[in-house]
Amino acid sequence: MSRSLSPQTAQEHSRLRARVEQGLRRRYRAEWRFRAYGLAAAVTGLLFVGLLFLSIISTGYTAFVQTYMRIDIRFDPELIDPEGHRYKESLGAGDYSGLIKRALREKFPQVEARSELKQLYSLVSGGAAFDLRDLVLADPALVGKTRELWLLAGDDIDQIVKGKIDRRLPEGQRVVSDQQLKWLDALTAEHRVEKRFNRIFFTAGDSREPEQAGVLGAVTGSFLTLMVTLLLSFPIGVAAAVYLEEFAPANRFTDLIEVNINNLAAVPSIVFGLLGLAVFIQFFGVPRSAPLVGGLVLTLMTLPTIIIASRAAIKAVPPSIREAALGMGASQVQVVVHHVLPLAMPGMLTGAIIGMARALGESAPLLMIGMVAFIADIPGSLTDPATVLPVQVFLWADSPERAFLERTSGAIMVLLAFLLVMNAAAVILRQKFERRW
Repeated sequence: MSRSLSPQTAQEHSRLRARVEQGLRRRYRAEWRFRAYGLAAAVTGLLFVGLLFLSIISTGYTAFVQTYMRIDIRFDPELIDPEGHRYKESLGAGDYSGLIKRALREKFPQVEARSELKQLYSLVSGGAAFDLRDLVLADPALVGKTRELWLLAGDDIDQIVKGKIDRRLPEGQRVVSDQQLKWLDALTAEHRVEKRFNRIFFTAGDSREPEQAGVLGAVTGSFLTLMVTLLLSFPIGVAAAVYLEEFAPANRFTDLIEVNINNLAAVPSIVFGLLGLAVFIQFFGVPRSAPLVGGLVLTLMTLPTIIIASRAAIKAVPPSIREAALGMGASQVQVVVHHVLPLAMPGMLTGAIIGMARALGESAPLLMIGMVAFIADIPGSLTDPATVLPVQVFLWADSPERAFLERTSGAIMVLLAFLLVMNAAAVILRQKFERRW
C-alpha cells in the first residue's frame, strides 16, 4: 500500500519541483542565449567577410575589361620608314604615335587649336603606338597600307565608358572635358567604341599608364619567390621538427631552442626584412629586389610556423606505432622515416601551406629588400628584378590615377584566387596522404 504524503510534505515537494523546473528553464534560456550569441558572432563574421568581398569585386571586376577604339590607320612610309629599306631598326624607330595623331585629325578635321588637339590625342592610349610598332615589325608589308585597327583607349576615357566617372558632373569636376565627351559620343554612334576582355591585365607587367598595367610580372615574382621559400623552408622545418621531437635530449639547450622558435613565430615580419637586408644583401651580396633574396627572407619568416605545425603533427602520431615498429626490430631512424613521417605528413603539409599563404600575403619584409621598385619587365630567373602581388597592390593603391583603383582591386582578386588555390591544394594533399588508424 502506498502511503499518502502529508499536506506539508506535499507542499514542500511542490515548491522543490517548482524551483527545479525554474532552474531548468533558466539553464535552458542560458544555453539558448549562448547558442544565439555564437550564431550571431558567426553570422556577423560572415557578413563582414561578405561585405569585404563584395566591395573588392564591385570595384575590381571592371579591371578585366578594357575600352578599345576602332581607328583607320594609314601606315605612312614617311613617318615610319622614310628611307624605304624596311629594316627592323628603322621600322622600330618610326613615329607611330604620329600615325595615330594623323588618323584622329582626319577623323575630326575641325579640331585645330593646340589645346583641343591635345585633348583629342588623349582619347587613345599612349601605349597604342607600341602596339602599332609590333604589328609593323611582325608584318613589314603593312607599310603604305591602311587598316582599321582596335586601339586601346586612354585611361580617363575608359573610366567614362565604364561609368566610373559621372559624366553628369560639371566639367570642372571631372578629368574629361565636354569636348572629349562629344568626340567619344560621335565614335560610339559609329560603333567605333567597344569594351573587350582585358588580356593586357594578365599578360603584361607594371606600367605608368593604367590601361597598360598588368599583373603578370607580380604573379611571376610571387611564384618564383614562393618556390624558393618552399624548397628551403619545408625540408629545413621538417628536419628541425623531427630532431626536436624524436632525437633531441631533454635539456636546457633544447628548451632554449623551443622557446626561441615559439618567440620567432610572433616576431613582426618587418624584422625579418631588416635581417635579410643586413645578412643576405649587405653581407652575402645577394642581388637586391630579386626573388632569390625575397625567398630567403620569407624562409626565415615561415620556418617557425612550419616547425611548430610539424611538431604538432608528429606528436599526434600514436605511441603504439613507434612501439610496434621498435618491437619488430626497426631502428629509431627507420621508425621515423617509414612510420612516423608518413602518418604526420598531412599535418606537415597543412602547416607548410599555411606558412606559404602567410608568405604570399606579406609585403613589409619585401619592402625592406627593395622589392618595392617599379618593375615593368617579367622576371625570367631568380636573380632578375621582380616584385610580388602584395607589393604591386601597395604600389597601385598609392597611385593618383583613378584607373589604378580598379587595378588594385583586380590584383587583390588575383591574390585571393592564388590563396584559394593554395588552400585547395592543402586540402587535396591532406586527403591524399592522410591515413587512419
